[in-house]
Amino acid sequence: MFYRTAESVSPKHPDKLCDQISDAILDAYLAQDPEARVAAETCGGHGVVFVTGEITSTAEDIDIPAIVRRIAGDEIEVHTKIVKQSPEIAQGVDTGGAGDQGIMIGYACDETPEMLPREVVLSRRLNQFIYDKYPYDGKTQITIAPDGSIDSIVASFQNVPHDELEKLVREFIRKNGLEEDSPKHAIKLHINPAGDWNQGGFDADTGLTGRKLIVDNYGPRVAIGGGCYSGKDPSKVDRSAAYMARKVAVDYLRKRNAHEVLVRLAYAIGHDQPLEKTVIIDDKPEEIEGYDLSPRGIIKFLDLKRPIYEQTAKWGHYGEGFDWDK
Repeated sequence: MFYRTAESVSPKHPDKLCDQISDAILDAYLAQDPEARVAAETCGGHGVVFVTGEITSTAEDIDIPAIVRRIAGDEIEVHTKIVKQSPEIAQGVDTGGAGDQGIMIGYACDETPEMLPREVVLSRRLNQFIYDKYPYDGKTQITIAPDGSIDSIVASFQNVPHDELEKLVREFIRKNGLEEDSPKHAIKLHINPAGDWNQGGFDADTGLTGRKLIVDNYGPRVAIGGGCYSGKDPSKVDRSAAYMARKVAVDYLRKRNAHEVLVRLAYAIGHDQPLEKTVIIDDKPEEIEGYDLSPRGIIKFLDLKRPIYEQTAKWGHYGEGFDWDK
């Protein structure tokens, strides 16, 4: 065993604002046109948001600046540059092939009811606990010692004075029995360690779609394939196949009564079957069986042509009760 640390960022963090904008744009297109091909990237900061990407759709009157301002504020200046999807990419997707090459990772473990690593769940739940009372830009981080005790907690939140933030963290510790998990030492707290702060979000920093991939996935203990999810329609396997990999991991965890399951899928652009479909159950690898892992099969099985994605961009794509978690 070793020290394990994971962080969480609130939905008002600049990178998460960009993820939500990209996915809200995707949702707007899918609501009118389930066959829309969308790849929307957002960069924002200091009063300005840029949205660029490739969109091919029959949807009409999608007001991208209005979507941006709903999420980021009425005073934001918005610039857009949208073109149609490359026909050379489209020709491979139109026949049912993957929209790109790549490796997708799925994971599930029995440490928590969410089937995620404990440090990931605790850091996120602490962030949500604070955010429910103070919905601002913020970060949390939890480190678990080799013996399973909580070694340290970090909480940095905009517009929350040190004493109030420490009070909330201690309340979270008490409600979740974390002191009982750490009988040998006091949990080290780092509360607004750089000092209290009131400037956050796009006022303090820039954000970019897809820059919080470890937070979006399973925390730093688990490898990721590397592809961003937000702003991409489900023909992009770095999103849809990653969700399917999670579903396969959850299924194998339950039916094999396993402690830990890792799934690896790999695709080639324009090809409809995975080049690799490996499941590793408690360190023992085997080939996945019993699933249609083609892009079309995945999209149909998980019903992914719905406008469901803005919600996934807020707290992470796993462990929040989505269909691929069940």
